[in-house]
Amino acid sequence: MPETKARYRIGDLVRAFDVTPRTLRYYEELGLLRPERRGQQRYYSDRDRVRLRLILRGRRLGFSLEEIAKILELYDHDRSGKTQIREVLRMGERKLKEIEAQIEELKNLKAEIEERARELRRLLEE
Repeated sequence: MPETKARYRIGDLVRAFDVTPRTLRYYEELGLLRPERRGQQRYYSDRDRVRLRLILRGRRLGFSLEEIAKILELYDHDRSGKTQIREVLRMGERKLKEIEAQIEELKNLKAEIEERARELRRLLEE
């Protein structure tokens, strides 16, 4: 008996991942998802479902769609996943440095706002 592949319609993925159909079509336009097309219908595979999960996780972690595309492409070329893992680690380390710099900027901004607030309170008390 031939093995049947799971197929998902756009509505299935919209509900499962709480995204819009437009988002899925956009990811398809970028080549991140590659559903099978039959007329006007799109049928997404298990592979597309996993890719969508990775795309959304990458977005949540602050990666650009270009960075996510690179990660997905690496897996397509190296099924062991090691090249992909190395790249994700490298990108993650860079992202952490960016976040640390943003945190430092926010701390400085907070301190500046607090100082201005103290100055304004003193003016009101005079």
